[in-house]
Amino acid sequence: MPYRLPHLHKAIHHGAIRVGCAGWGLTSAVGSHFPAEGTHLERYAHVLTCVEINSSFYKPHRAQTYENWAQSVPSSFRFSVKLAKAITHDARLVGCEALLDEFLDTTGKLGDKLGCWLVQLPPSLAFDANVAETFFTALRERTQVPVACEARHPTWFTTQVAALLKSKHIAYVDADPIPDECEIRHRADASLVYVRLHGSPDLYKSSYDYTYLDDLAHTLQQRAKKGAQVWCVFDNTAQGAAQPNALHLLARLKPHHK
Repeated sequence: MPYRLPHLHKAIHHGAIRVGCAGWGLTSAVGSHFPAEGTHLERYAHVLTCVEINSSFYKPHRAQTYENWAQSVPSSFRFSVKLAKAITHDARLVGCEALLDEFLDTTGKLGDKLGCWLVQLPPSLAFDANVAETFFTALRERTQVPVACEARHPTWFTTQVAALLKSKHIAYVDADPIPDECEIRHRADASLVYVRLHGSPDLYKSSYDYTYLDDLAHTLQQRAKKGAQVWCVFDNTAQGAAQPNALHLLARLKPHHK
């Protein structure tokens, strides 16, 4: 039977928990859990409270597209936008000022529905203090929107790096599975918690079992009690596991939203 969820779109306060997926295309397997009318985004946004835009990583969208998306969702719904591959993977954070200007100007058309930037780094990109300092300074000069950084090279998980990210108000992404030797031992910006679940053991495919999701709900609630804005995004979309996982988690978090 479909999940019977409350309508959660009231004002989101500091310390609230957002649950969503990497993309909003609805499969037939979960269609009955969402309103029958409207676009996929409109239907999705009446149940889940955030979404991660990943297509922005691969190609630019028109400003009008972002405006249309913003107008399609409730007032409290928020988008996370993944920075373009041209910035993180091609330029590898070097000399990105013009690229940032163009990207932030266009995606900024989301207006107050823009909730977070996601900076995912290539696994081969080792930490370079000068490069990181220059890039994150340039980013912060252009936006005060929360930023989550998904680094995937072990050199990014030191006290030095955590201090640099914290000084720029950048949070680490809490990823599952955790890349080898990339465990977060030192928190950066603790005002944002960004959990990104890729599926385990099969990346982008595996569903999480109920025990894992129940434990996750408790962890997220504890982090929210400390005042953090909490995002939980399911990226295990390849075989349709993300939306059922998100719905189960949201049901477990229901008392937190009363």
